[in-house]
Amino acid sequence: MRKIPATAPLGALLCAALLSAGCADLSGLAPRAIATRADSLASAESLSSARLSPAAWPRTDWWKQYGDPQLDALIGEALAGSPSLRVADARVRKAFAFAQAAGSALYPHVDGSGTITRQRFPQHGLLPPPIAGTTRTQPQVQATLGYETDFWGRNRAAYDSALGQAKAAEIDAFAARLALSVNIAQAYVQFGRAWLQLDVAEKSLRQREQFYKLTLERFDNGFDTRLAVKQAEAALPATREQIAALRETIGLQRNQLAALLGKGPDRGLAIDRPATGTLPAVAVPADVPAGLLGRRPDLVAQRWRIEAAAKDIDAAKARFYPDINLTAFIGLQSLGLPGFLTAANRTPGVGSAITLPIFEAGRLRGNLAGADADYDAAVELYNQTLVDALREVVDQLASLRSVEEQRRQQALAETTAREAYDLALLRFREGIGNYLEVITAETQLLAQQSLDVDLRARELGTSINLVRALGGGLEEDTRTGAQP
Repeated sequence: MRKIPATAPLGALLCAALLSAGCADLSGLAPRAIATRADSLASAESLSSARLSPAAWPRTDWWKQYGDPQLDALIGEALAGSPSLRVADARVRKAFAFAQAAGSALYPHVDGSGTITRQRFPQHGLLPPPIAGTTRTQPQVQATLGYETDFWGRNRAAYDSALGQAKAAEIDAFAARLALSVNIAQAYVQFGRAWLQLDVAEKSLRQREQFYKLTLERFDNGFDTRLAVKQAEAALPATREQIAALRETIGLQRNQLAALLGKGPDRGLAIDRPATGTLPAVAVPADVPAGLLGRRPDLVAQRWRIEAAAKDIDAAKARFYPDINLTAFIGLQSLGLPGFLTAANRTPGVGSAITLPIFEAGRLRGNLAGADADYDAAVELYNQTLVDALREVVDQLASLRSVEEQRRQQALAETTAREAYDLALLRFREGIGNYLEVITAETQLLAQQSLDVDLRARELGTSINLVRALGGGLEEDTRTGAQP
């Protein structure tokens, strides 16, 4: 690295800069990755069976479509006071602070300094009498103005890169809000599922208690054996055990919801049983592939990171060219305090300097090659994220279609199982059937009732996952941060 002294004329500095610029060797250095176009990912056939709508993108308060005031309150409470969201917000503020610091390099800077020194000058030193051999006080104050011309845009590129990273952090904060709201909604669905399964288990216990009493009556009247009585009695503890396990699940779900709210476990005790949730009509946006680019937080954030990586390449290229700095200063300096604040002691000056990269042993090319690689990695991560995003949407639609068909078949199976159970119980009451027939029919009916609960919970959970896959209500962000 060679520095031309500040005494060189500015014209000579510019000439040297231009000559040096012609020597920059950028051959063979360029990014390789190309961002995937959304319309290049064929999806029309996979989405053909979905009900398409131009207005089906989720809203930012998407959870309100389920019509549960308690769920609305829980998510609102979490978004207002979650520690994890405050962490995300702190990261956004830090990123914009870095961008502001990077942007300061685009402006001139002024520094001030002041010193006062008490010094004895040697008798046979550089300074002659009357200063030689005396002790004097040397005050000095100075203001310095510095400015880097940034002809090649290195500082501007560095600022734009930092601003792009800040924008990505801002979108990441939205993604954190979306993840928290989805996690609460999913936990709430499982909370409701546990309550519904508890209903099935308690109903089963009541049926088995009635069946046990009926078996005792049949035994007392000589129509049944002690073995049948013991079999009916043994079913009661097993059902009570299932009820206890479901109550444990409800308690654990309350604790999980309280933790997601950022509160202690006592907060969970105040969470009531969920209202029976209903699934709103599920429609899919007509422009899913292209629309995901602006509505999926991970895709939007990655696009900002690609922009930042591109600016890093510009900054790395600018380092191949000369730096030109301009300075000006003015101050006061004297040997002794008397008369210090007078025009005779002023020390104005101006200067300029140029730094030319001549031999860097591959450092600059290595930096640029690394910036190119970072850009390629950002683009390929974006490409993979786009593919995964589209797959997630199609997966949730496929699951919703499957659950819808499963619920239709389950409803038919439950109707048949209930008829079989009623018939088996009637035969048993009349003394025609036996214990095994009733237990078999009851087991089938309970299995269908439990499956109905699971399918309803899965349908709600899948619809929530579809909201997340569609971006959770994100719209193109307009915040630009502090502009230089």
